[in-house]
Parts: sequence; C-alpha cells; structure tokens
Amino acid sequence: MPQVSADVYVPVPPELAFAVSQTTGQVRLRWDPFIRRQFFLDGATAPGPGVRTKTFARLGPSMVSEYASYRPPTSVGMTMVRGPWFFSRFGGGWRFEREGTGCRAVWKYTFDVRPDWLRPVGHRLGHWLLGREIRRRIHGFAKGCTDPVVVEAARALLARVDDGALDEEARREQRTLGHDLRYQQ
Repeated sequence: MPQVSADVYVPVPPELAFAVSQTTGQVRLRWDPFIRRQFFLDGATAPGPGVRTKTFARLGPSMVSEYASYRPPTSVGMTMVRGPWFFSRFGGGWRFEREGTGCRAVWKYTFDVRPDWLRPVGHRLGHWLLGREIRRRIHGFAKGCTDPVVVEAARALLARVDDGALDEEARREQRTLGHDLRYQQ
C-alpha cells in the first residue's frame, strides 16, 4: 500500500509532543488545519486501543477511525472504519523520538484506493494530495507545540494521567471538549 509521511523537529520532549498530537476540541482546532469537527464515539472519553472517533474535514468528507495502538509517549496508530468511498483502506500514525532537548515527530498515512482499475492513477493522485495535506498538518502541529494555549492544555492532560488512564476530572474535560467540538459550526 502507498505511504506518505512527514517529520518535524519540535522543541518539546516526546511526552509533551505526544500529548499535543492527541488534543481534541478547541485546542486541536488551534493547530490542525484539516479538521472541522472531531469527537469520540460510543461513550469514550479518552483515546486508547479500540476507541473510535468521528472526524469531519474542513473541506469535505468525514471518517470514522479506530485506535489500533496507543503507546504514550512513543507512538499511536489509527485505522479507518468508515470513510470516503475511494479509500479501500486508510490508516495513520505518529511516532516520537527524543532528539536533543526536543523530539522528532513523524506522521504517516497508509492508504489504498478503489476500484481496482483506478489504482494506477489513484495511488499517484493520493500520494500527491495526501502528501501535501500531511505536510500542512505537521507544520500546524509544530506551531501547536509552540502555542502557549496548546502546550498548557497538553501539560494539563499529562499532569492528570495516571498509568495511562485519565482521572475523572480529565474525563469530564474530555467530554466537555468533545461536546464543544461536536456542535461547533
């Protein structure tokens, strides 16, 4: 399957970069140029393996994704459950590696298109379009890692993490952020 990826150095440790990458609600909208709305599904209040999310793009389709892996602070992976008709498969993932006083963040998409006869053109077009998108998004992520509002929100979430589980206060905040994001126009 074709892949596109982008990487960037950010001046924050991997733990904080990971937390920024997993922000939701209004905080996520401060740095991610792709999404218009995003929220957890099935009553979930925090990310984790098997948790599903619904994401609406600013210009177009929506997608239901599921966390395939969630390994703070090093990596996270998601796969498409339902999405645009032209993707037969789609997945995305983050990887974070310490580099000096900050870290290297790598964001990767893996995809396949349908119908089969469209693949020769679809793969080239997808590589170009998704490559452009992922570069814009990782650039936004790097800005988010220097945005005091985003960094403070990510630090607040990190402060409340206890062995990978958010405490009840953080769960309420996640529900509120998801609710706010769901109804934003």
